[in-house]
Amino acid sequence: MKVDQTNSFEAGPGVDEKAEPGTPSPQPSGFPKGLLVLLIALALVGGIVYRGIAARTKDAATLTRETRQMATASVLVIHPRRAASSQEVVLPANIQAYTDSPIYARTNGYLQRWLVDIGAHVKAGQLLAEIDTPEIDQQLQQARADLNTAQANRDLAKITADRYQSLLKTNAIARQDVDNAVGDLQAKQAMVASAQSNVKRLEDLQSFQKIYAPFEGVITARKIDIGDLINSGNGGPAQELFHIAQVHRLRVYVNVPQIYSRAARPGLTADLTLAEFPGRRFQGRLVRTAESIDAASRSLLVEIDVPNPNGELLPGAYAEVHLKLPAGISTLLLPVNTLIFRAQGLQVASITAGNRVALIPVTLGRDFGNEVEVVAGLKGDESVVLNPPDSLVTGETVQTSTSASEEGKSE
Repeated sequence: MKVDQTNSFEAGPGVDEKAEPGTPSPQPSGFPKGLLVLLIALALVGGIVYRGIAARTKDAATLTRETRQMATASVLVIHPRRAASSQEVVLPANIQAYTDSPIYARTNGYLQRWLVDIGAHVKAGQLLAEIDTPEIDQQLQQARADLNTAQANRDLAKITADRYQSLLKTNAIARQDVDNAVGDLQAKQAMVASAQSNVKRLEDLQSFQKIYAPFEGVITARKIDIGDLINSGNGGPAQELFHIAQVHRLRVYVNVPQIYSRAARPGLTADLTLAEFPGRRFQGRLVRTAESIDAASRSLLVEIDVPNPNGELLPGAYAEVHLKLPAGISTLLLPVNTLIFRAQGLQVASITAGNRVALIPVTLGRDFGNEVEVVAGLKGDESVVLNPPDSLVTGETVQTSTSASEEGKSE
């Protein structure tokens, strides 16, 4: 007996009883396929978004770090170099004549003749020129005539006074008349003295018609010629006739920086060098100082006397003085490209703790071209910025590196 297996069991729940034979049965409804695909897609999109955000965050952090590094200035630093103790300081100087004087006339008139010209070496008391003074000559003659008149009146008054005094002894004349005669004699004597003084004054003026050299020297200027009207200063400005300079010894004035002022004492030797005498030195000696520091230049004015027997050195020339100072004076040297010129004065930029900038005022001494001497403001252990930018300010943070020259020194 055959049993129909197709009908031997009842359809389970969820099974379509009308399904055709051979149709595949549906998946169970516990976890839908569409939801799984959606979750996978969301996971992929989230991963992509996360990786993009992470990359952007990392790039932003890198950019911020690089921007900060680029915003921090990078500078080269160098340490001041201590100059060796030197016994010679080279300073600019001006040469002047030991005695320099203009020569004026003391009387009015016309120049009659001149006897010396520029470059002439003259002795003390040598005649330089003569002035024609006709007015003074006439005044002198008149004064002498007045003197003669005063002397004649005095002599007459003396005779009268003597006669009256003799008559008074015999009571032949009144005492009043004698007193009058004696008083008249004294007045006439005073008039004679006045006339003598006037004559002496005019004789002195007349003597001024001859111009003499006041000291031995060389004529450096002649400002008159024959026929010029000479004015001694009465009623107008006085006219200079000659200019004379004493050049057998010269004065050289030098401004010594304040740092060397204590060592610049009288008695030190100093040599002069001039461009027109290459390889030659003219020896001098420091004879006196101003004993005061000039507030404008912060320097001490000193005088050096230099013998010039042959007249090779000329007054007014520029020279360099090699001043031999005692040993033991040491200063600092810096390249010129470390200096900062601002309204606050001359400064240098020093790097302090934390790579921060500090602007330090400095005072310079000598200028050696590529280097300058720093006489005040630095101790010697500072790290000084080379080629400081104009925007550098105190407190700014910078990145530092050592210059090639400093590295070479350290090696």
